[in-house]
Amino acid sequence: MCGIAGYIGEKEALPFLISGLKKLEYRGYDSAGIAIYHNNHIEVHRQAGKIVDLEKAIEGLTIEGSQGIAHTRWATHGAPCNRNSHPHRDSHGHIAVVHNGIIENYLEIKKELEAKGHRFYSETDTEVMPNLIAHCYEGDLLQAVWKAKEKLRGSYAAVCMSQDDPDYLVAIRQDSPLIVGFGKDGNYLASDIPALIGYVDRYVVLKNGETAVLTRDGVTFYADGKEIHPVPEAMTMDLAAAKKGGYEHFMLKEIFEQPRALRDCLSGRIVSDGKKIDLGELKLSAEKVAGIKKIVMVACGTAYHACFVGRYVYEKLLKIPVEIDIASEFRYRDPILDEHTLTIVVSQSGETADTLAALAEAKRKGSHILAITNVWESSIARDADDVIYTRAGLEIAVASTKAYSTQVLAIYLLGLYMAEIKGAMSTAEIGEVVDELYRLPGKVQQILDDNLETIKTMGEAITQYEDAFFIGRGLDYVVALEGALKLKEISYIHAEAYAAGELKHGTLALIVDGVPVVSLLTQRKLKEKMISNIKEAQTRDGQIFAIAFAGDEMAAEVADHVCFIPETLDILAPILTVIPLQLFAYYASIKRGIDADKPRNLAKSVTVE
Repeated sequence: MCGIAGYIGEKEALPFLISGLKKLEYRGYDSAGIAIYHNNHIEVHRQAGKIVDLEKAIEGLTIEGSQGIAHTRWATHGAPCNRNSHPHRDSHGHIAVVHNGIIENYLEIKKELEAKGHRFYSETDTEVMPNLIAHCYEGDLLQAVWKAKEKLRGSYAAVCMSQDDPDYLVAIRQDSPLIVGFGKDGNYLASDIPALIGYVDRYVVLKNGETAVLTRDGVTFYADGKEIHPVPEAMTMDLAAAKKGGYEHFMLKEIFEQPRALRDCLSGRIVSDGKKIDLGELKLSAEKVAGIKKIVMVACGTAYHACFVGRYVYEKLLKIPVEIDIASEFRYRDPILDEHTLTIVVSQSGETADTLAALAEAKRKGSHILAITNVWESSIARDADDVIYTRAGLEIAVASTKAYSTQVLAIYLLGLYMAEIKGAMSTAEIGEVVDELYRLPGKVQQILDDNLETIKTMGEAITQYEDAFFIGRGLDYVVALEGALKLKEISYIHAEAYAAGELKHGTLALIVDGVPVVSLLTQRKLKEKMISNIKEAQTRDGQIFAIAFAGDEMAAEVADHVCFIPETLDILAPILTVIPLQLFAYYASIKRGIDADKPRNLAKSVTVE
């Protein structure tokens, strides 16, 4: 859950290392550090805080050297402070390491090394790595890393450099992402693509168990101790994709990118007559689909809410049972899976540690695994039997927006695809939904064009309160969960979501004068019941914020504030209703003076348990 950058080549390393860290700061921002080979020793500078704090700490210093590693941290072991910041060195200062992941057996290794004279200065698990490598070092850094690796248990992407073997960087990967980039002036490392944009023209994503040895002249790759020759990918991402494009925050930019992201997700997946779904990228055979008797959907956070939408949709379209699980709990409840179960794992980054663990458990039990992810060649994409890429594009803000809407769209596409194979829906029924899917990107754009001031007013109005409630029925309840999560994670307003029918079972005790109640009203069959629930809150002097379809006069009558959105099929409403809720949270965050892109204590990609 941290950012890694590395360079060895002809130029000074420091400019790229700082630039790379800034582009990776969304992965972790409670401390940062650099290690550069300079004047025959490894010079390390570490600083708690953001990258700018590190820059201030080294301002005016002469830090020359064309080989270095860098790290931006999201704390797992040890509080954010200078001594816990990366890079970490062995107790003699000869080996430096940056690391993303968790070494699960670090206490065991630490005790063994302390008994052999090694000293430790931090509270981190990472510090065992340079000491273990130093203990294994016999004149060859690569061999020392491999020997050390045999003792490590856990997840890691790590880059190592040695004062005694200074012409190499050695990178290893197990479960946490790491990318090697090839530039005209040297070779690069990063834990995500944005750091490499503008510096490299080709790159290789390391796979689990692989090692890369970088020199100034080239890169050698290994798997199982043998040299391999992966084919590099061309760097096609534009530098502008990693910048804000004129928006104040990445989150706002990514909200406004959703019409494009939804079109990209749809592109090529609806056949020419516009009545069928084409998921030709899947290996999932018609025979396999026909034999599916249960679907299990697993994810974390926002992606879990996308799965929640999937449960409602799939049970309606496919008429088979669907279970949803939070990935961190999935394998601990001993789930019942077999070859007739389809397990769908959803992750924006494709590197979410808990979801990867759930995937492995489902595979062990014989289930077919289908991944929905945004990142090409991510760990989840490689480990799954099938993949649907959401094509959302680079998402930098910690709070997920376009990733969520494209995940939900991918879930719809898969459901319609399977419904046709299973004969669960007629061609006419599928055609009706597909026709409306085509229109969704335009309707999202309409919300963005017509409703900003209304939503901004609503978002700013809620900031005078420390508590808020979100309610809905059916699919509106599911989207209410996502709306509450967005508000609390970026505005720090305590927010809870409830199925509206549950208000009278306890929650009404908390509805008092002025307390905001955000109410979703897009499920037509449940509308009358929903109005009754709103009236219950209103009777207790709750302040009603509503989202409803255009022309809904009843919503206008019962709400203090209302945002009208374009009409669509009830089953597709979650893609539209979430847009105002994302903006609602964003404007509340800005009003409170909070950086919407970097909410406290959170990171973009959760690559540890």
